[in-house]
Amino acid sequence: MALSNNHICPVHNWIYNQSCELDSPISCCTLDHIPLVSKCGTFPPESCFFSLICSLGSFMVMLVGLLRYAHVIEHYGSSLLNTLGLALGWICAAGLIMVGNFQVDHAKVLHYIGAGVAFPTSMLFIFLQSILTYRMAKSRGHYWTGHLRSILAALAFITLIFSILSAATWLLVFLGGVCGVDVSRGKQE
Repeated sequence: MALSNNHICPVHNWIYNQSCELDSPISCCTLDHIPLVSKCGTFPPESCFFSLICSLGSFMVMLVGLLRYAHVIEHYGSSLLNTLGLALGWICAAGLIMVGNFQVDHAKVLHYIGAGVAFPTSMLFIFLQSILTYRMAKSRGHYWTGHLRSILAALAFITLIFSILSAATWLLVFLGGVCGVDVSRGKQE
């Protein structure tokens, strides 16, 4: 939808500083048209769907966190790790609500704060659930579930780290946007 409404440029047509030739569309030569997830949900009607999906996802995170909390209490009893897991799940949901409802072009700082809250707390939630799975394990099948959950949590964490490292240039873009500096032109706006 964002591509058909010309809100972003296609990935195959966008290579920053290399696609800006005379015969290419000028709109694909700016940092504002990078096809990121947040940019795809900036303008209506995409922004409505983006907010809706993030809000529903946030509700689902809260529901899953609460159900997992009740499940651990039922099988293991009360635990500080379990309560911490519930709190982290709900903090993650709050960050996801911020990501969905504060669009990157209109409230960039709040959007990125929400993402900065949602992603790390979701990783901590997953790791806590892996630990709780091992603590509750009573059979070989439960231990295999713990192994699988730990492997998937480690893969998710590695993916998050690689995403953060590969986005180092985007941090400069973000700071430039907050400070009012156009980093593509190198001057104060």
